[in-house]
Amino acid sequence: MWRNSKRLGCPTRTPLAAKAHGPLCPECQTMDRSNSIAADTRLDDPREFAVYLAHHGSRVKIGITAADRGIARLLEQGALSSAFLSSGTLAAARRVEKLFTSAFGVTDRVMSPTKRTARLSPPTAAERVTDLQALADNVSAIDWPDGQTLRTLDVIDHSPTYGLPADGIQPAHALTALAPYDVVSGRLACHIARDLYLETPQGLVIADTQLLSGWPLTQLDASSAFTARTEPIAAPVLPQDALF
Repeated sequence: MWRNSKRLGCPTRTPLAAKAHGPLCPECQTMDRSNSIAADTRLDDPREFAVYLAHHGSRVKIGITAADRGIARLLEQGALSSAFLSSGTLAAARRVEKLFTSAFGVTDRVMSPTKRTARLSPPTAAERVTDLQALADNVSAIDWPDGQTLRTLDVIDHSPTYGLPADGIQPAHALTALAPYDVVSGRLACHIARDLYLETPQGLVIADTQLLSGWPLTQLDASSAFTARTEPIAAPVLPQDALF
């Protein structure tokens, strides 16, 4: 885990399970969240913080990020589009976040399955702009807190950064637990947040890079065959246009 810009080793050296989604054991996860902006356990951070809206297809999320990080947090979570609402103190940013969740039902968390489903057939960039603009227009309906200054809404489309096609991306298989000497290979078709979409002889595979945490990795020749275990992904049932 990170403390004061330094990475600390696990005090108990607990082995990670093969299917662990992340580099921390349960005890280290608890310690990590004890001093976390995301977990609302670090309240005295003097930096400037921005409040953002992030579009994830069927859900729009409100969140907070340090202003000096720019759009990095949005790319880390795989937002399809995003916009900054305001910037200022951390306490005021938390107040804005809570006002939006309570007054307008906006979520402050979107789970990975929802994000991945959104990539199958994403709304157009224009539709995402409309959604974020409509939500941002609600600021006039709430008692805006001191300490956060409204910003001009500028919606950013992140799909070109990821290489996400306008008509979406549909993997046929998903990487599962790794074993020693497994090979993960393929041509990178798309990279969104922690997910790699790899073109392989068996079809498009989605590889959650958190499954690679804790494994010693060695770079191989590009022609190396994919040997890691995968599981098939059921074809999505997408709505069809009406015939009449």
